[in-house]
Amino acid sequence: MLNQILATYETFGYKFLVFTGNEHEDIERKYIQELLAYKIEGMIILSHTIPSEELASYNIPIVTIEREDKYVSSVNTDNYMGGIQATSLLAKTGAEILIHINAEFSPDIPSYGRIQGFLDICRERSIPHELILTDTGHSYEESTRVFRRLLDEIDQKYTGKVKGIFLPNDTFANILLNLLIQRRGTFPDDYKIIGFDDSPISREAIIPTSTVGQQIDKIAHTTMEILTEQIKERHKRKPMLPDKPVHKVITPILLNRQTTSPV
Repeated sequence: MLNQILATYETFGYKFLVFTGNEHEDIERKYIQELLAYKIEGMIILSHTIPSEELASYNIPIVTIEREDKYVSSVNTDNYMGGIQATSLLAKTGAEILIHINAEFSPDIPSYGRIQGFLDICRERSIPHELILTDTGHSYEESTRVFRRLLDEIDQKYTGKVKGIFLPNDTFANILLNLLIQRRGTFPDDYKIIGFDDSPISREAIIPTSTVGQQIDKIAHTTMEILTEQIKERHKRKPMLPDKPVHKVITPILLNRQTTSPV
């Protein structure tokens, strides 16, 4: 996403200063105050840390991506549709139990739509399912330990059944794939896996993993369109900003690869 945003320079002509706060509110607030002192034109926020109501109070053009966005403009993937796409594909594989693993977070976060899409399809079609909400770790090593434990529990609970697993991102899908291959020597027939994002790891995995692809280039371009329009309007009637935030939703693309082959 960051690469795509930076690549918009040729089209929109804006240069970027990039900061990461590592989920520390105080650090992010300090960055923002310093940036405001530089007379910046606007901001793009991917961090989930500072509430949108506070961001709106800075009275500067802001567009957020994939985070809580009630009071500011935003561009998000249609996560609900993505959840429906992923769950429907797993159902078509012949999986006997569908499982979605995710972290616990507020329904105000756009990616919660992935959870809701999963639940709605399973309930609508009366598909046996389980939603596992847990701490998924904050590093690759932590996440690997979490998924090793979850795999033990799933294997024991659903022995002999074909299990369709919907992961919230491609990194977790790859971790689960690697754990299964380490245990079985190959990708087993009783597991079907799909991730989310279409990040490079999904294509480069030892067995390319199915995923729901976000149109990152389109998200970045749309974000810059909204931000640029707000900047132009602010120049006309400084310091006023539009009364209502603009929210754009980008359609995801289902990518059916080798980890969701029919039984």
